[in-house]
Amino acid sequence: MLQLPYVRDDVPEGQPEWLIFRTGPSELGVHPTSGPGGFDEVPRHHAISFMCDDLAATMAELAARGAEFATEPVERRFGTEVWLRVPGADDMMLYQPTHEVAHDLPPAE
Repeated sequence: MLQLPYVRDDVPEGQPEWLIFRTGPSELGVHPTSGPGGFDEVPRHHAISFMCDDLAATMAELAARGAEFATEPVERRFGTEVWLRVPGADDMMLYQPTHEVAHDLPPAE
């Protein structure tokens, strides 16, 4: 339908897969939010997360510019995450993925 190149996250047997789309120099992840094995069985929602190659270096760079973090880094199934405080908005996730990334896929034809 979208005709965007994508990768599938390696999810446990019987759980819905996560599709991660190439969107240019970024990615669009469509995560299941309900149904058997859905992502924490949460209601539908939108969220924006930032991805980086080196979480520790990115955190140091952002902190040097005055950024504040709401959490310490935590290991998750998909990578290591930390929550970044965003003035005037909700906290946003910054993470270093362990899953295959989609932004290097060739463009759709």
